[in-house]
Amino acid sequence: MPPSAGAAAGQAATYPSPAYGWYVVAVLTVAYVFSFLDRQILSLLVEPMKRDLGLTDTQISLLQGLAFALCNVLVGLPLGRLVDSRRRTSLVAAGIAFWSLATAGCGLVRSYPALLLLRMGVGAGEAVLTPAANSLIGDHFPPHKVGLPLAVYSIGIFIGGGLALVIGATIIAGALRSGPLLLPLIGEIRPWQTVFLIIGFPGLLVAGLALSLREPRRTGALHHRIAADGTSTVGAVPLRDVVAYLRTNARAFVGINLFMGFSAVAGYGVAAWVPSMFIRRHGWSAVEIGHTYGLLLLTFGTAGVLCGGWLGDVMTRRHGAAGRLRAAVAVKLLTIPFIVAYTLIPDGRTALFPLAAAVFLPTFLNGLSPAILQQMVPNQMRGTAISISLLVINLLGLGLGPTLIALLNDRVFHDPAAIHHSILIVSIAMVTLSLLCLLIAYRPYVALVDRLRLAATQ
Repeated sequence: MPPSAGAAAGQAATYPSPAYGWYVVAVLTVAYVFSFLDRQILSLLVEPMKRDLGLTDTQISLLQGLAFALCNVLVGLPLGRLVDSRRRTSLVAAGIAFWSLATAGCGLVRSYPALLLLRMGVGAGEAVLTPAANSLIGDHFPPHKVGLPLAVYSIGIFIGGGLALVIGATIIAGALRSGPLLLPLIGEIRPWQTVFLIIGFPGLLVAGLALSLREPRRTGALHHRIAADGTSTVGAVPLRDVVAYLRTNARAFVGINLFMGFSAVAGYGVAAWVPSMFIRRHGWSAVEIGHTYGLLLLTFGTAGVLCGGWLGDVMTRRHGAAGRLRAAVAVKLLTIPFIVAYTLIPDGRTALFPLAAAVFLPTFLNGLSPAILQQMVPNQMRGTAISISLLVINLLGLGLGPTLIALLNDRVFHDPAAIHHSILIVSIAMVTLSLLCLLIAYRPYVALVDRLRLAATQ
C-alpha cells in the first residue's frame, strides 16, 4: 500500500451528525428537484412550441436532449476535477444560480437558436450538481449506510420531473384562460414562455440554501498532506493517477457506465415523449396528461428510487459487492412486459396501469446506481469518476434518447401518431444493450469492489 493510502487508512473516518447529514441530503435533493423541473418541463410544451415556432419533432428533441447534453458533457469533466479539490458547496450554489437564470431566459426569447443556447446553459449549470452531491453525501455517511441517502437524493429526478408536468399543466391551464401576457420592454409572452419564467427564478433561493451548507472533511481519501505540526489535510489526486486507475479497471468501469448510459437512453426518451403519445394517440389534452403522468412520476417514480436504495443495501449485506448488480438485472427483466403493454394497449386509461409499473421498476436503478459507482472509486476520484459517468449518461441518454424516438417517427414511420411504436422499439433495444453491458462488467466489478474494501481495512 502506498504511504499516502496508509495515512488515510490509518485515520478513523469521522462523519458529521446524522441529523446534519440528512439536512444536507434534503437541501441537495431540493436542488435536484429544481434541476429536473427545469430540465423536463419542455416535454409538456412540445405541441405549443411546435405551433408557435414551426418546429419538427427532431428539432424539439434537440432542445430536450442534445443541446443540453453537449454543454453538460463539455464542462462536466473540468467541474468534476474542481469537485475533487475545491469547496463543493460553493460550486453547487453557483451551478444552481446559473441554470435557473438560463431557464428563466427561455421564457424571454422567440427564436430557435436562442433557445438552443439557453438550453445549453441549463446543461452547463446542472453539470456540477450530481458529482458534488454524491461526493458530499459520501462524506456525511459511512459506506454501509450511504445507499439510502443517495437514493433519497435520486428521487429528485422524479419529484422534479413530476412537478414539471403537474405545475406546468396548471400554469398552462391558467395561461390559456388569461391569454398571452404583455410585459413592459419585452412584449407579448405566450403561455409556454410563462411556464419557463415561473419555474426559473425560484431556483435562486435554492442556490442561497446550498451556499449556507458546511463543507465536510473528505473521508476515504488517498492523498493526505502532513503539515509540520502533524495535522493532515486532503490533497488532490493527480489526473494521471485517476486516468491510470480507470484504465486499469476499464472493463468494470466502461461496462457499468454503458449499462447506465443505455438505460438512460430509454429513460429520457420515454420521459420526453410519453406526454405526446397520450396527446396524439389517445386524444388527451396537455393539461390532462400533465397532471396524470406527473402524479405517476411523483408517486411511483419516487417509491421506486427509495425501494431501489433500500434493496441495494439489503442485497449488499447478503451478497456483498454483487448484491446491487443482481438487483439491477432482476429489475430490468421484470420491466419488459410492462413496456410492451403500455405502448400497445389502445385505451389510454387502461394503459396507465402498465405505465405505472414501467415507471416504478426502472426507477429502482436510480436508487442502485449511485452506490454502485461510489463502491468503485476512492473518495478523491469520486467527482471525476461521477462526471465521467454523467458524461456517458447525458451524451447517450439525453443526446440520443429523445432524438432516436423523434427520428424513428419523422424518418421511418412518417406519422406523428406512431410515436408509441418508436417508444417501444427504442425501449426494448436499450434494455437489451444495457443488460449485455452489465453482464460483461459483472465479474471485474465484484473483484474491484472487494479489493477496495480489503485495502480500506488494512
